[in-house]
Amino acid sequence: MTKKVLTGIFLSLISLSSFGDSLNSGDTAWILTSTALVLFMTLPGLSLFYAGLVRSKNAISVLMQCFAITCIVSIAWVVYGYSLAFTGDGDFIGGTSAFFLNGIGRDTLSGYATSIPDSLFIIFQMTFAIITPALVVGAFAERMKFGAMCLFSLLWFTVVYLPACHMIWGGGLLSDMGVIDFAGGLVVHLTCGVGALVTALVLGPRKGFPSTPMPPHNRTMVVTGAAMLWVGWFGFNAGSAWTADGLAGMAMLVTHISAATGAFTWMGLEWIKQGKPTIVGIATGMVAGLATITPAAGVVGPEGALLIGFLAGVICFYATQAVKGVFGIDDSLDVFPVHGVGGMLGIIMLSFVGVQGGFLGSSAGGDFGSMDQFVIQLKGIAVIGLWTAVASWIILKVVGFITDLRVSDEDEDRGLDVSEHEERSYDLT
Repeated sequence: MTKKVLTGIFLSLISLSSFGDSLNSGDTAWILTSTALVLFMTLPGLSLFYAGLVRSKNAISVLMQCFAITCIVSIAWVVYGYSLAFTGDGDFIGGTSAFFLNGIGRDTLSGYATSIPDSLFIIFQMTFAIITPALVVGAFAERMKFGAMCLFSLLWFTVVYLPACHMIWGGGLLSDMGVIDFAGGLVVHLTCGVGALVTALVLGPRKGFPSTPMPPHNRTMVVTGAAMLWVGWFGFNAGSAWTADGLAGMAMLVTHISAATGAFTWMGLEWIKQGKPTIVGIATGMVAGLATITPAAGVVGPEGALLIGFLAGVICFYATQAVKGVFGIDDSLDVFPVHGVGGMLGIIMLSFVGVQGGFLGSSAGGDFGSMDQFVIQLKGIAVIGLWTAVASWIILKVVGFITDLRVSDEDEDRGLDVSEHEERSYDLT
């Protein structure tokens, strides 16, 4: 009996000593939920949000683009994407050891989040890879050929997203430099924002821009999609804590605070400048607040989230006015001024409001010097921004050499729903 008791105690001590590297059902359940929430952001959240913002003759085309990108990126992620993003020790890109998810078993623990299965880490990160090129759709909506869009999205995911992901989250160059990007200010929002800006410049404006009004065709669809984005974003940010603990709780809290503050601030500016608040405005302000808090959600507290949300509402509001009104760039659905500018703003602001015990900081903050971290964050912006801009331009030129990027003027007049898909958004006959 004594021997059995001693053996039991010994095995218990071994189990406790390895607890940090064993499956945690609570963490696993939370990341399972978060994964579903992030995919919910793309299908149906972003799809409906974008489809409502375009004219009725192009709504099906936007829905089709988001759906197709989800399929394309999911397959590419399994074949080579995960491996290039999260294996190997290269500065800019990962290795080939996990092509086709080789070696990934049901009970394999993740090397990045050691309390959940590797399979769950892979699919959670897959949902981030899906939504990033899907966000770029907003820049070329209503004028890019579907075939060109498919090829561009695949190449852009491969050449832009995967290196950015590896450099920051996969142990590459920017990770070694100390760049902080909790849930995707650089990896997701800066890449899609800069990619969107370059795409809008290369493709040129829609026919009639800026003299012809091009209002959203279905505002109910816009706010429905925006509401889904708001809810799904809790998985985006709080899920990036990888555990069901206080960090996830704080990330969820500050995400909501920033979204609400950004939306309210945007609405207020619109009310003051234009005389009336709009549902499209408040929804866009919410997205700006969400994009801006994303990189900082793991290090800021409630006070910092209020400031970040307020700045997101103000700066992104004026950025949208400048891109179209001052520079004359037809970024159709304001991807760069909302996501690109918001992502950079969040990356910068976390240096000052994310310090533990510092200005507007809290117990959630990090242990770093504000100015030192600010310089590091700027380097991250420069590397990712420059790489994205150059690579996006080259990809567009390659795709343009293979096939036409834009639909014809006649097809643009008819709308992409009919010209590209032989379908109509609304059949009222």
